[in-house]
Amino acid sequence: MQPIQQAGTYALGSKQVTRLGYGAMQLAGPGVFGPPRNRDAALTVLREAVASGVNHIDTSDFYGPHVTNQIIREALAPYPDDLVLVTKIGARRGEDASWIRADSGAELERAVEDNLRNLGLETLDVVNLRLMYGVHGPEEGSIAEPLSALIGLQQRGLVRHIGLSNVTATQIQEGRSLCDIVCVQNQYNLAHREDDALIDALAQDGIAYVPYFPLGGFTPLQSETLTQVAQRLSATPMQVAIAWLLQRAPNILVIPGTSSVAHLRENLTAANLHLPEDEVRELNGIAGVGAV
Repeated sequence: MQPIQQAGTYALGSKQVTRLGYGAMQLAGPGVFGPPRNRDAALTVLREAVASGVNHIDTSDFYGPHVTNQIIREALAPYPDDLVLVTKIGARRGEDASWIRADSGAELERAVEDNLRNLGLETLDVVNLRLMYGVHGPEEGSIAEPLSALIGLQQRGLVRHIGLSNVTATQIQEGRSLCDIVCVQNQYNLAHREDDALIDALAQDGIAYVPYFPLGGFTPLQSETLTQVAQRLSATPMQVAIAWLLQRAPNILVIPGTSSVAHLRENLTAANLHLPEDEVRELNGIAGVGAV
């Protein structure tokens, strides 16, 4: 199998990773809860991703919970030397599949231990502290207490690098005053451009930015514009959304997820899709901003 061409690499902690990675959230059951409908298909898509050249996989032990990490271990262990597994902590799942804030020192330690056990690792490459301060997005508030607990786990050798997720610029500044932050994971896409200035600032400091929900929160009109551009380029809307993110800034790492090998291959070929300036300008108009 020939690896799919990648859109370059970027530093994530101490390693260079492919800018087009893979998000494992969809490997769990409906609502990111319980087992997948087809476990063999989940194993296959992971192996296909790595065989295609992907060396950055985003996961969490609260996907399932535990299910996604166990599938990753079954599919890929022993792991390739260049593979970077990024996980996140700061939440847990209720028996009703609810998402519950879990960022006390004891809860964060338990989460790291769960990730290590289910992934079969002695040290986690990158751990994102996922804040649950806001219901539908970042909300201000000091992160010193939970981040200090995570730093303690890093000092014990359980965590190699630290990132932040669902955070504001102020919280990132506070976090960087306490430790090295190697990545930020927030919602960002063609329709949600609140982090434009933040992305550029992080790029200047060599910090990766990992957007989630590449097609999340689009209005029908915004979706129509994206679809029209995709049709002109003989591509899918998801491919165009991914290509736009890759062209937006060099520090953006994209982690589209899927449980389908066919969709995985479609997503990965977006690395080869170049968006002309006129198309970029039209896409930027989705959020009412000028060309970047």
